[in-house]
Amino acid sequence: MQTPTDTRIAREILLRCYLRGAEKSICPSEVARMMLPEDEAWRALMPEIRDVAAILVEEGVISVSQKGQPVDLHDANGPIRLRLARTGRADALLVPAAPSES
Repeated sequence: MQTPTDTRIAREILLRCYLRGAEKSICPSEVARMMLPEDEAWRALMPEIRDVAAILVEEGVISVSQKGQPVDLHDANGPIRLRLARTGRADALLVPAAPSES
């Protein structure tokens, strides 16, 4: 099993959030299950998903909630939800880069 890079995890978090919609949220386990769908292998990826989510929160790209209320990811115990921040920064990150000229 090859562990996904932080960049790939970040892209998957943003993609899942974007596809879900601006007013809705995702569970981090959705990202893990998409990346490592084999049996229970996705569970091992959860700490890394939370670490990458913390970076995206610090950058103002996503926000975290628990039981419908905003929460500091570092203080959250148990299930959390991720959603696009209302800053619009995620849209810029999801736009593919222009092809390089050869």
